[in-house]
Amino acid sequence: MYLRSIAAAFPELGLTQAESLTLLRDSGVLETVRPRSAQILQKVLGGESGITTRRFATPSPAALLRAGAGELHALFEAEAPRLAATALAKACERAGIRPADLDALLICTCTGYLCPGLTSYVSERLGMKPDAYLGDLLGLGCGAAIPMLEAARGLMQARPGSVIGTVAVEICSAAFYLDDDPGVLISLCLFGDGAAAAIWDDVSAGNALRFSGFRTLHLPEHREKVRFVNKDGRLKNQLHRSVPVIAAEAVSSLWSLRESDPEKVVAHTGGRDVLDALESTLGVSLPESRSVLQDYGNVSSPSVLIALERALESGADSYWLTSFGAGFSAHSCQLTR
Repeated sequence: MYLRSIAAAFPELGLTQAESLTLLRDSGVLETVRPRSAQILQKVLGGESGITTRRFATPSPAALLRAGAGELHALFEAEAPRLAATALAKACERAGIRPADLDALLICTCTGYLCPGLTSYVSERLGMKPDAYLGDLLGLGCGAAIPMLEAARGLMQARPGSVIGTVAVEICSAAFYLDDDPGVLISLCLFGDGAAAAIWDDVSAGNALRFSGFRTLHLPEHREKVRFVNKDGRLKNQLHRSVPVIAAEAVSSLWSLRESDPEKVVAHTGGRDVLDALESTLGVSLPESRSVLQDYGNVSSPSVLIALERALESGADSYWLTSFGAGFSAHSCQLTR
């Protein structure tokens, strides 16, 4: 399976961390939590988190903290298909094809649920052919993009000659939650909205990058350290302070199984402490992952593909990708010319 193109898309509204803090203050939200919780929010949003700006698929992110489950679902239902379709249309244009040329579409997300899934809405928006294969991947958390690519590879083997679109999209603002749990507070300061799409085929044309070497690791003993829980119909992110260490150890295990030494390593953005731990453990630098974190925050599953889009500008011949999240699970793959 070979990469033909990749493209990211983001909502229009961008806020700096300082602007996000002002928004919380002006909305009166800080008055609804304990003084210690308000201090945490002010420290993270006003400090060196590695994040400068984030994008939100709503004109008033602070209002979501008082929204009910139905309002949050409505936001996801309206914005996830739009953002996913925007990214996929860009990827198709870069590949020199029309959405109607796609034989299959896979989409992963964890910040909302639709039935039929996002693929139904996106394929309709872009005018895909009615007999295209549609597949939705749910519940894989921030690490979902790489397992989605492995699913696309398997589909390509089953259907030689196919052109496949893959999209990772998250409306993290539809999963905003506020209470006095430190993990919830940190999550509120890290996540933003975005999407990334890629086009794949099985033709080795030019210097196309070939997908290979998928590896995965599941550690259910750490499941409660990072996952969504359902709280009164809303998604609440559980995030333990030990996640950076767990992520670094899991990714290190996958790194030891790499097919070859890559020119570039690209990781899910996670957060500043996560990237610090990865760089220290692997002995590599992650400039693209850090730049995506800085410009967009943690965008969950699209993050690693957004960072890949930037890494491709280097013109390197080999890349090693890793993503991780709920489960606890970690994944990796390689792209080689």
